[in-house]
Amino acid sequence: MSVPKFLQPYLASYELSSLNVKRDRDLIVTEVLNRGDDKALLWLSKTYSKKEIKKVVSSPTRGLWMRSVLDYWTKILDVNLPREKFKQAVLDLNP
Repeated sequence: MSVPKFLQPYLASYELSSLNVKRDRDLIVTEVLNRGDDKALLWLSKTYSKKEIKKVVSSPTRGLWMRSVLDYWTKILDVNLPREKFKQAVLDLNP
């Protein structure tokens, strides 16, 4: 399954035609949760189950998350991330 063109602003560093909804789930979920608007979030919730989205938030990719966004989604999805795992997941331009 391909990624819709309206998601390009949220996946700006990637060529949409090379992304696959199943294979690249973690990346797509992370980037849409980080930057997506209502339309993108609606697409996300129709494409992935809450369990799949929660799994991505529970195992966040190192250095890809904005602090406030990860904090928000851990609360919304009731995910308890260890402090160190949270710190590693956050993109910090001032280490």
